Amino acid sequence: MKAVITVLGQDRIGIIASITGILAEENVNILDISQTIMQNIFTMIMLVDLSKMKCDIQHLNERLGKAGAQLGVEVRLQREEIFTSMHRI
Repeated sequence: MKAVITVLGQDRIGIIASITGILAEENVNILDISQTIMQNIFTMIMLVDLSKMKCDIQHLNERLGKAGAQLGVEVRLQREEIFTSMHRI
């Protein structure tokens, strides 16, 4: 199973390290990643493989949300098929 993770908020030190650290701890593989900073606004989108993760998707979502709150950014985790359906024109 694949998922899309998006991160958006004020740029600060440690965002990438914190989010990717959680993914590594839960054995989630990053398949593709793009990040940029636009006028001090941090944006990142990742396509990840959840097939070998150690926890369930709800637990991962909670961990990412908690880390995002501590960093002052919004973190969203969506299964790939839901993300694709929501963004179809």
